[in-house]
Amino acid sequence: MEILLSILVLLSIIGVAAAVSDVIRDGRGHTPEERSERPWRDDALPSGTFLHLP
Repeated sequence: MEILLSILVLLSIIGVAAAVSDVIRDGRGHTPEERSERPWRDDALPSGTFLHLP
């Protein structure tokens, strides 16, 4: 039983180390580049609730 527990602890430590290594190596990941678009405006939104729209 102690052998199984030791193997489980060892695999857990290796798994955590691998995850931390991947996060550090990858950094923030792949972020999409920012596109320049028209600014958002709220004048195109309906003034009432959707229940009362035709």
